[in-house]
Amino acid sequence: MRAYRISRAGDAPALVEIARPVPGPGEIGVRIAACGLNFADLLMIEGSYQDTPEAPFTLGVEVAGTIEAVGPGVEGLAPGDRVAVFAGKGGLAEFGTFPAARAVVLPEAMGFTDAAAFQVAYGTSHVALDHKARLAPGETLLVLGAAGGVGLTAVEIGKLMGARVIACARGADKLAVARAAGADHLIDAAADTVADDIRETCRALGGVDVVYDPVGGAQFKAAMRACRPEARLLVIGFASGEVPQIPANHLLVKNLSVMGLYWGSYLSFRPEVVTDSLRRLLGWYEAGRLHPHVSHVLPLERAGEALELLRARKSTGKVVVTTGRDAG
Repeated sequence: MRAYRISRAGDAPALVEIARPVPGPGEIGVRIAACGLNFADLLMIEGSYQDTPEAPFTLGVEVAGTIEAVGPGVEGLAPGDRVAVFAGKGGLAEFGTFPAARAVVLPEAMGFTDAAAFQVAYGTSHVALDHKARLAPGETLLVLGAAGGVGLTAVEIGKLMGARVIACARGADKLAVARAAGADHLIDAAADTVADDIRETCRALGGVDVVYDPVGGAQFKAAMRACRPEARLLVIGFASGEVPQIPANHLLVKNLSVMGLYWGSYLSFRPEVVTDSLRRLLGWYEAGRLHPHVSHVLPLERAGEALELLRARKSTGKVVVTTGRDAG
C-alpha cells in the first residue's frame, strides 16, 4: 500500500510502498478514505512535536474510513462500520491499524471528508471553551488565528455557546470566513498595528472574558492586556513560532487564569472528557448546528502540497488528503 512516511529521523517525508499492516489485539484495520492535516504534522516533520513517534512512521493524526478487519478482543465494532479515529500517526496512507478505543462510529449523514476534519479541531475548541474555560452565554470571547483549523471551530462553537465573538485573522479573505462562522467583530492580524487593534477593539467592548490562542507571540501579550479581571486565557499552540513569557505579576493584579490545553493527552488520563465532548459535538453536527470548513481537498500523491498549504498559511479551516476511496 502507499503511505506518506518519514523513513529516518531528519529525512523529508515521501510517498512510499510499504506492507499493509494487520490489526493486533484491541486494534481495527481501516481502509482510509480521508485524513485531516494538522499543525502537529508539520512539527512531527521537524521532530519538535511533543508526541513525535520514533521513525520510521507514517504522518497523519486523524483519519476517517471503513473498518475492514478487527483484531482479537475488539467488541462493538465490525467490518463495514464507518469510523473516524484520532490515531496520532498513520493517517496518510491507504490502510492503517489503530486502537479500537479511539474509533468513533460516524453518523449516517457525515461524509468522510467532514469526519477527517472534525475530531481534533472541534474537539480541541469544545474541550477548551466548555470544560476548561467554562465559557458562559453573554461573555466576550477573543479568538486568535480565527480562520485556522482550530481557530475557526472556536469561533463557531463560541457563538453556539452564546458568546460575543471577536475574531483575529490575517487578511480580508480569512476574516470573511471567520464572519461566516459567526464572528461579531473582526481584527486584521496582517495589519502592522494588530497589537494596538486588539487592545482598542476589546477595550471598546468592555474587555475580554476568554482568550483562545493557537498563535502565541505578540498577539497573546496584546490579548492579555485586553482582558477583564478574572478572564481566562487558553493556550492552544504557538503557530507564530514564539512561546510567550507570561509575567506572573499581571496575572496577580487582574486575577487572570492561564490554562494550557492539549486535547490528545486527555485520552491517557481522562478519556471521558474527550468521549463526552465528541458525543455532544456529533449531536450538534447531526442537528445541522456545526458546519466543518474544508478549504482544500487533495489526493494522497499530493500530500506534500497539502502540508505546504498549512506551512504557508494559505488554507482556511482544514486541509484534507484523500486516498480516492469514497471520501464524500
